[in-house]
Amino acid sequence: MPKKAMVVLTETMFYVLMAFSYGEMCGIDIADFIEKQTQGRVKIGPATLYTILGKFEKEKYIIEINVEGRKRTYRLTEKGREAYQAELLRLKQCITDAEKLQKETEAIR
Repeated sequence: MPKKAMVVLTETMFYVLMAFSYGEMCGIDIADFIEKQTQGRVKIGPATLYTILGKFEKEKYIIEINVEGRKRTYRLTEKGREAYQAELLRLKQCITDAEKLQKETEAIR
């Protein structure tokens, strides 16, 4: 059975979608957003970024809305917004599960 594409996003994919939740962006805007949002913890190179953008376009998470020379601007689609929200919910649940386990193990000690 073939794997479902992008059921779980990588950290960089998540931050790219997060960037689009703030509005339309081009590649350099996305890279700057990620660097600023993570205080430099997550850096994304051009090859990784444009690979992700290509996947997101193919999956219809984003659409290209403007091209000026080499600068391409994209916008998040409803499908992309839903993917971002689903991943956000999944990550929150991971944190909740980890915190619950931590409290349980501290109670045993």
